[in-house]
Amino acid sequence: MTEPVKGPASYFPSIEKKHGKPISEWKDLIRGSDLTKHMELVNWLKSEHGLGHGHANALVAHTLQEGAGS
Repeated sequence: MTEPVKGPASYFPSIEKKHGKPISEWKDLIRGSDLTKHMELVNWLKSEHGLGHGHANALVAHTLQEGAGS
């Protein structure tokens, strides 16, 4: 039995379904942005790409966390 996905990644299926892009594309957009601060990126995804706050926040948190590990 697989454990349920927790944290920001738990939003990923609904983000893909609602917005029609794979998570990898959203992460590439975030990484390619000149913005670096969490809330700047969240607000950018909301205003420029039409994401809701929860979805934008989950994508940014997960993407920045991955970058911190490298």
